[in-house]
Amino acid sequence: MIDHFGINCSDLPGSARFYDGVLGVLGFSRQMDFGVAIGYGSEGSPHFWISEWSGAEPNREMHVAFTATDPAAVRAFHAKAMELGAESLHEPRLWPEYHPGYYGAFVRDPDGNNVEAVCHHGADG
Repeated sequence: MIDHFGINCSDLPGSARFYDGVLGVLGFSRQMDFGVAIGYGSEGSPHFWISEWSGAEPNREMHVAFTATDPAAVRAFHAKAMELGAESLHEPRLWPEYHPGYYGAFVRDPDGNNVEAVCHHGADG
């Protein structure tokens, strides 16, 4: 339902390193790079953008969930985020309170956003 969305980043190179890594393990990559804005997605179609932010006030936290193909990809996302120095909000696990089969992991990105990888078919695939 969402065509594309974006977030502002106080350290674009640091955020690019983070998103290159965690989105890479989910099968997504940079599709466009304008120097002050980078679009991620697949097959030439960017759906998630990060942009340079130079405002005086801090960004407000937002939550974004990226689709993972299976539980192994959720675990790879979490592992890559930890390798890149992210804060773990919730390690990979089932979240039956959302719905049966909801398997996700949540981390904090370099700008304090709550970033999730999720698949919807359980811990075993």
